[in-house]
Amino acid sequence: MLEVDFLDVGQGDSIFIKTPEGHQIIIDGGPNSILLQKLAERMPFWDKTIDLVILTHPEKDHMTGLLDVLQNYKVDYFLWTGVIKNSAENKKLAALLEEAQKPKRNFLASLDGKSKSTKILIAKAGEKIMAGEVLIDILFPHENLNNQEPKNTNDTSVVSQLIFGNNEFLFTGDISSSAEKKLVNGGADLSASVLKVAHHGSKYSTSDIFLETVKPGIAVISVGKNSYGHPTQETLKRLEEFGIKILRTDTNGDVNMVSDGKNIILK
Repeated sequence: MLEVDFLDVGQGDSIFIKTPEGHQIIIDGGPNSILLQKLAERMPFWDKTIDLVILTHPEKDHMTGLLDVLQNYKVDYFLWTGVIKNSAENKKLAALLEEAQKPKRNFLASLDGKSKSTKILIAKAGEKIMAGEVLIDILFPHENLNNQEPKNTNDTSVVSQLIFGNNEFLFTGDISSSAEKKLVNGGADLSASVLKVAHHGSKYSTSDIFLETVKPGIAVISVGKNSYGHPTQETLKRLEEFGIKILRTDTNGDVNMVSDGKNIILK
């Protein structure tokens, strides 16, 4: 069974995925250290390896918890856009990634001469990651943004589609309707059983044309107490008009799903 958990981390995003083969994947880390507690609830105490971390974009409410992960877990692959943002958190991330890439030897590794270090992957549309029977398809951004310094990182967010059997999950970071339009016009198959609503339910995302294209049965909004009015009534109304089931981490807590490749069940 595939497990996909949309974690209640407050006003931010964090998703924990466990594949049928046992691969452990994190998409974003939320705005605080609560992710470590959530991982401890889902992983045995002796397991300190995460197979893949995806940082959609380097904003505090998506990346802060990942700083803790990099300091407490061995991360095999770290995928992000490589965009630069001048902040203390981003400087810390850069230092942690530099350290993580250095070869590390442990007792077992020294027996066969191998050393394990984190491999950094730069996200760009068209890249595909296989984790057993699970495929993660990178759909956005359309160009390589490594070392670029955009004014607004929201529309540089990594958008990925997880495919397992007949079930698809679409993870959208904080993209706005402008990036949604680029995705729709790009011609990729965006259809998904479950949509992670972009930017915590902001009115500037989740456009009609995007919903018409994705056609999700379930929409998950990762949101906590905030002063932005997230999720907005406009977004909630659009989702309701499309007949989409809405789940929210601020009211539902952790949204835990399991899939056998045919059906998605809420735990």
